[in-house]
Parts: sequence; C-alpha cells; structure tokens
Amino acid sequence: MSYQTRPVTYAQRGIVAAPHYLAAEAGLDILKAGGSAVDAAIAANSMLQVVFPFVCGLGGDVFAIVWSAAEQKMFALNASGKSAASASIEKYTALGYHETPTFGIHSVTVPGCPDGWDMLHKKFGALPLNRVLEPAIYYAEQGFPVGPELSSALEKTAASGHAHSSWFRNFLPDGAVPHVGALMKLPNLAKTFRALTESGLKDFYTGEIARQTADFFQRENGCITLNDLAEHQSEWVEPLSADYGDLSIYELPPNTHGVTALQMMSMLNLLPSGSDPMDPKTIHLAVEAKKLAFADRDRYITDPAKMTIRAEELLNPEYILQRSKLIHPEHAADSTAPGSLSGDTIYLCAADSQGNMVSLIQSNYMGFGSGVVVDNLGIALQNRGAYFRMDPRHINALEPRKRTMHTLIPSLAVKNGAPAIVFGSMGGDGQPQFHTQVYTNIIRFGANMQEAIDIPRWLHGASRGSSKEHLFVESRFPESTIRQLQRMGHEVIVTESWDSLMGFAQGIIRLPNGVYAGGSDPRAEGAAAGW
Repeated sequence: MSYQTRPVTYAQRGIVAAPHYLAAEAGLDILKAGGSAVDAAIAANSMLQVVFPFVCGLGGDVFAIVWSAAEQKMFALNASGKSAASASIEKYTALGYHETPTFGIHSVTVPGCPDGWDMLHKKFGALPLNRVLEPAIYYAEQGFPVGPELSSALEKTAASGHAHSSWFRNFLPDGAVPHVGALMKLPNLAKTFRALTESGLKDFYTGEIARQTADFFQRENGCITLNDLAEHQSEWVEPLSADYGDLSIYELPPNTHGVTALQMMSMLNLLPSGSDPMDPKTIHLAVEAKKLAFADRDRYITDPAKMTIRAEELLNPEYILQRSKLIHPEHAADSTAPGSLSGDTIYLCAADSQGNMVSLIQSNYMGFGSGVVVDNLGIALQNRGAYFRMDPRHINALEPRKRTMHTLIPSLAVKNGAPAIVFGSMGGDGQPQFHTQVYTNIIRFGANMQEAIDIPRWLHGASRGSSKEHLFVESRFPESTIRQLQRMGHEVIVTESWDSLMGFAQGIIRLPNGVYAGGSDPRAEGAAAGW
C-alpha cells in the first residue's frame, strides 16, 4: 500500500524544498538567476520569515550542513546565540522566576540567524545579498496572501495572553486578525532586510540595527545589551555521524541534540524492524530507542563548553549495544526523560547544478518565539532561553554567556563518499524522532522521499506543561496497529490524520545519475520546486 499523496519532484539543474510554496519559488528564482544552493536556501529562509513568521525570523537561530561540490567536503554551521552576560539563576530568581520564563523579554537569547546567513553567504554565495533577499523584500513591501497556517497562528497568539504590545503593533496594526486570502504587509521587516543588504549582515550586531535593538531591550528591562550582540560569533563545527543501513547519517554536534537522532538510528541498526512502517514492532522499537536516547540527552547535552563528556562517547558501538539491550521487544518501558511537544521551526533544503547541497533549519522556537518584536525593525525575538533550567545542578542550567541545549537539527546522508540525502523537519523534541522515521522509511522500506514524508508519523513526548508522556499517532495508522501498541503498554493518543504536531518535513535525494528527487510535507503549505 502506498501512502504517497503527490508526485516526487525530479530536477536536473536545481531544486528547493520548503514548507511554503512562495519560499520554494523564491529559492528556485535565485537558482535560475545563477545563484548557488546556499543563495537559494537564504532566499527561501528570508521568504519564510515573511510568509511564515510564526516559525522563523531574524530574531532566531540557524543551523546548516553544506556539501561543497568544489571541495568534495561537508561543512556544518552552528549559528545559535548565547544567553546575556547578565543572565543568571540568581538574577532570574530576584526577578521572581522559579523556572525560566517561557515567553517575554527574559526568554530571549542573542539571535544567531543574521550572522549565520553572513557566514554561509560569504563562503558559498554566488549572487550579491541584495539579489538574494530581493524576493522576500518584495513580498514584505507589496504584500502577500495570508495562508491558513499563518492566519491560525496569528489568531492563537493574539488570544494567548503572552504576546507583548510590540507583537500586536507589528503583526496586527489594525487590531484584526487577517482572514485566509487577505493581503498582509510587513513594512518594518522589509526595511530591516533592505538596511542589511546595504550595510551588511554584521550591522545586526555592531551597527545601527544593533543599537536600536539594544535600546529596545533597555526600555523593556531586558538583559541583552549592545555588548552581548557584538560578542556573538557563529561557528563552523565538525558534524557527528553514524551508519544506518548503507548510509552514513550526519547531524550537528552539541549544543544541538543531533546525537540523539544518531543514537536512535544506531540502536535500531542493531534491531530487526517489523515488516513495514505500520507494523507495531517497527514503531515500538523506535519509541523505546527514543526513550533511552532522550534520557542521555537530558543528562548530558548542553553548550559543549559546559559538557562533562564528549558527545562521541554516546555513539561508541559498545555503549550503543549496551543501551539497545535495554529495549524489550514486546513491552514499553517507563520513560526517564520526558520531552516537550512544543516547538515551531522551518526546515528547508536546496541543491544546485554544480552538485552543492544545503540542509538548513531556522526557528523562533515556540510559534512567534518570545512574543516580543523589536519596534520599528519587525524583528520577532526567539524564546530559546526557555530551554534553560533554573536548577544549578542540571547540565543545562542557566548561566551567563551560555548556549542552551538546542532542538534544531539539519541532516545530510552520505553513500559511498558522495552526498545522497538532505533532510529535516520542524518539530522541537520531535525532530530526532522524525529523522529516524523518515530515514527508516527510505533505508528499510524502500520509500522515495515523498512517500517517506507522507507515511503516517508518530511522536512520543509530553504536552507543554505536563510531565506525562504519551505516544501520539496520526489517525491514518491502522486500528490494529494502535490496539497492539496499547497492548504493549504504550499510552496512545490519536491525532488528526495530517497533524502539524508531526512536523513539516522536506527532503532531497540525489540519485546516482545526479538527478535530484525532492519531497515536501503536505502537512504544511510547501512544495519541492525544481528545474
């Protein structure tokens, strides 16, 4: 039985897969103009900050893995920001917090996105920045039709009670939530994009934009200062890898939980799966691997400068074997590290005619992030600081100038020394679970990229504000599968048939003849656009 809902996009000269069709179109436009895969990825990312601002923005972080055809080498970028120099458990306690705030000015960490774009563009860009951001600037200035996801997100945030007055001034200037199909403009964001093309992306940290941002934080009694912005530095890092089937899967190292995805796949590499993706055995073993990997994540992963072990130790074959032996083939174990289901992100990927491939992920964290927008600049600020803990004994405890454990993980798979797949998905703590499911669908069950994305997905974790974990499954799973999972001891909750809880996945497979085969998630409003 095939679960595929739309054709695979095959392309020879280039392809972009993104969760909104205008973003895919913007990236393709840049490819046709002579841009590189990185140019296309930045164009698509900037467009998503216009048409999907509830999941990504200049005020968030970005991570990427790039395959350079010229150098026949992989490059990985960590463009996540740190907490402010004045941020500490003592200060937050004095402010009245017993837990790190989920929203508001004190949930904000230094944004890494503009610097990440700058490093990617300087190393791999072919077109000038003003051309790369041109599509996003056009739509932000001239307007774009509001889609169902954005309209719903605006309505929910407006009614949430946590949105700052600056959010309303930026996104709902007339006080009304735009209906689906209404035209929306983001003139302040367009102005900021244009200023960055003129003064350079570093202006976000050391120039006029930085000064206005720091002044805003001061007025709102926030922690981030001009010095905090100026001190930000993104980093080229060495990715981690693990074999799964005949592929070597690459993920980013800490402070991301890329190692968590690799642990899950490494354990499954030692275990027999069921007969197909719907088989309860296939799902059960992956859920049990998730529990073990998340227990390690909660114990060890944070800013690498603060870790007590090397992440590679979690992938040691003997350790993986030891962990896999804890999985009972027929019974669910109690979970030891509840994971949150919240988290809003965009993932996109691109490839060009030269063979360059990009896997890029970018986020505000929860919806519109902190719910705070820098006035007159249109910069929606992330709430990534909400992931810190107020327990000084915890590995991810809040400290000054520290990167929190991060859920953003782009991936790239290699076969016989050549790039084979770029893949990723939004979804917070679901990301390692979605990586495992989609790669399993491809590697073990022979699915193409579109079918691998379309196959019903599951997610194990706790809802926001709860420590009780459940196994959430889309209603397209057979009733017999759901009943057997319950008999195995899983507490199953059935969701909608195509639920955004299961992420918005995008992926590209590079076939042996060099043709690209792309897929885009029907759970979003996206497309895989090629030529």
